[in-house]
Amino acid sequence: MSSIDLPDPQDEEAGRPSKTQRKHEMRALQALGERIIAMSDAERARLPLSDDMRFAVEETSRIRSHEGRRRHMQYVGKVMRREDLAAIQATFEAIEQEQLHRDNAFHRLERWRDRLIDDDSTDTLEAFIADHPEVDRQTLRQLIRNAKSERQREKPPTSARKLFKLIRETADL
Repeated sequence: MSSIDLPDPQDEEAGRPSKTQRKHEMRALQALGERIIAMSDAERARLPLSDDMRFAVEETSRIRSHEGRRRHMQYVGKVMRREDLAAIQATFEAIEQEQLHRDNAFHRLERWRDRLIDDDSTDTLEAFIADHPEVDRQTLRQLIRNAKSERQREKPPTSARKLFKLIRETADL
């Protein structure tokens, strides 16, 4: 006979979740624990974690054995049951939004750099200077000129990198 996980009528009557449901919840808590462990120390410090959870997370780095790590992750899942999951999830979402904001700002700066190098007219340059009047115009023009030259000669984009750095510093990112 094959074993099929049917809900136990006694469990349903008592309002308890089925064994399968408990296993799924435990795996989800372990996965959340893995995400917390994978975070940088600065990001992890922002999370509303109990001292027990912080200790369990720190302990993970010292475990080298595969089986030991597996058992420890079960323990992390158990400790996660006592944590404020809603607050942790809200912090995760805030961190993700900040990362998305940084990525968008970075891409915006990359587009400025590419437009400055690709555009032969002075319109893009003047638009950038109008947006950022504090930029060192001579250095900006020189880096654009050098980046165009490097691109034409198929050289490494050293000046394009310097131009991006100047744009980033000017935009305060």
